[in-house]
Amino acid sequence: MDDATVAALGLLSEALETTERARGRLYDFHQLTGGADKAVGETVRLLRQAGHGTEADLVEREVRGADVLPGMWTFEIVEAYDDGYHQRFLEVEQQVREALAGDRDHIAEAEMKQRRETT
Repeated sequence: MDDATVAALGLLSEALETTERARGRLYDFHQLTGGADKAVGETVRLLRQAGHGTEADLVEREVRGADVLPGMWTFEIVEAYDDGYHQRFLEVEQQVREALAGDRDHIAEAEMKQRRETT
């Protein structure tokens, strides 16, 4: 396989790995936002207990359980990423790799390992 193809496949693989890291960050975002919302719920309870009904109503109305993007909770953002961009990227990367490398993965790394072992 020529060097340009190896480089292109390596870069595409690296880009896919980066999307995996981004996907993990989305799950972090989802879980952190959920934790914050749980704390907001407790805040509302404590405000009411302390006799601050107006403030509790404001926090509950404007923040607790609110959409993080118009019409979306965090789980919907994660699902949209997983089912859309990420799934397409996985499929395209596999198609390109199958067409150019017979489905072999990490070709650049395998070549590097071979060079180092033979020197």
